[in-house]
Amino acid sequence: MTEEFSEIFLSTVIGRSVINSNGDELGVLRDLVMVPGEVFPEVSHILFKSRKGMKSLPWSEVSLFTHVVISAAGINPPGLALHKPLEGEILVKRDLLDKQIVDVDGAKVVRVNDIKLGKLHDKLCIFSVDIGFRGLLRRLGYERFGEQIARLMQKEILSTEISWEYVQPLETHSSKLALNIARNQMNEMHPADLADIIESIPIQNIRTLLDSIDAETTGETLYELEADMRNVVISQMDDEEVSDILEEMEPDEAADVLSDLPEEKAQELLEMMDQEDAEDIQELLVHEEDSAGGLMTPDYLRLSSNITVGRALELVRECAEDVETIYYGYIVDADDRLEGVVSLKGLLINPPETHITDIMEENIKFVSIDDEPEDMLEILAKYDLIAVPVLDADNRMAGIVTVDDVLAHYLPQIIKIKRR
Repeated sequence: MTEEFSEIFLSTVIGRSVINSNGDELGVLRDLVMVPGEVFPEVSHILFKSRKGMKSLPWSEVSLFTHVVISAAGINPPGLALHKPLEGEILVKRDLLDKQIVDVDGAKVVRVNDIKLGKLHDKLCIFSVDIGFRGLLRRLGYERFGEQIARLMQKEILSTEISWEYVQPLETHSSKLALNIARNQMNEMHPADLADIIESIPIQNIRTLLDSIDAETTGETLYELEADMRNVVISQMDDEEVSDILEEMEPDEAADVLSDLPEEKAQELLEMMDQEDAEDIQELLVHEEDSAGGLMTPDYLRLSSNITVGRALELVRECAEDVETIYYGYIVDADDRLEGVVSLKGLLINPPETHITDIMEENIKFVSIDDEPEDMLEILAKYDLIAVPVLDADNRMAGIVTVDDVLAHYLPQIIKIKRR
């Protein structure tokens, strides 16, 4: 049984002597073999460099493990043997140090600078990874010097550790590990944060990250990327995969993605898509990108004038996942002529038997399909709207433009002004 200790960092033991119970040096510690554990990953063997090559010693035959010395239990431990590398074997120093971590909370990519080890049920376990500056100083042997400088500057070097319970390999059964924080949380991250991560990691790692999120999240993330980076990401995928992702996107966002691709490539992807989805997107592509027609989505909550409030709420539940916004329901006739609009609040506060025409607003604010962003912003701001209907040249309902789509148009200009 090994001697008790609360915690120890990998950087403080790598390079330390490994001795037997007589005090004879067996070699110098080079690495640790990691295997899955009940709670945390466990160290199954220690690896040390001896005169006869790399040796392996089972953790069960280690009696002392400190940052000063590491001792085997006995003079000639029965488990001591030459190390034979196994396929998929994970070595702590070789495979974890310097590897990248996708920090979900901070929405950024960080690097493993050190690893904290600890005892649990007589097992040596990996408790956490150190991604902070203190870990880097410790590993370089400058932690005390750094603390002295920090004290002179009346500063503190903070520890930045992430518990292993939030760290999982992106690639299973591989010694070439990239790491992420809570892989099952990747789909829960905001697409804008995922876009920041994609723009921060090497191109060769993008494929691995994309495999960790679903098609819908991938589509939303693509939309958040700058056009050049978006095209790089698309180049990492095959056409069938891209077409599936485009089908999951809002039509207006999919149209924006396709408009930045070479025309031939965009047309190939459209031909691979579901016909109905492709037609919706194709219709948007014929309009100027910054016009109401280019910014609108053809998916909206469509209602008829012969239903009750109760039936309208049923339709809301049925189509909520398929429309961009359900704050408003638009009452249109068989020829797509706009007759009225009702808010979700109006539907919720009125009795189910109320006829929809009794609560709908007939004085409808709208924009034309060729209107510019300034026209849309004016209507949205003046009447405090979340979305505004778009009418075509024949005064038929073509779609809606949401306030976030209009603001997204102005955002680059706002950021540019702010940076001046």
